[in-house]
Amino acid sequence: MTVTVLAIFDEFNPHAPLAKVLKERLIRLAAELQDTHLKQIAQLPPMDEDVVVYLSYTLKYSIRWRIANDVPNFVEKEVAEVCALLGYNVWKTRTINVFKGSQ
Repeated sequence: MTVTVLAIFDEFNPHAPLAKVLKERLIRLAAELQDTHLKQIAQLPPMDEDVVVYLSYTLKYSIRWRIANDVPNFVEKEVAEVCALLGYNVWKTRTINVFKGSQ
């Protein structure tokens, strides 16, 4: 399984104080999450699937995360556990799950 973590700057104010430091921090945390904390997910079957995780800031500059593609439930749970241990918040969206469709 291929794990990709992307730093997203959707609500990020580039003119905020310390904007450069915050941007570099988010990029570093995304790389760390991908290469260290979610490394065990890469060994899970099915090996030809991907998991894409978005990291971003909330309005109060805490870290939030969400899975950007459709993945099996056990992968969602594993990512949720790792992110919870790191103190990251779930990125809440207006729809419950965009990718699951009607099952």
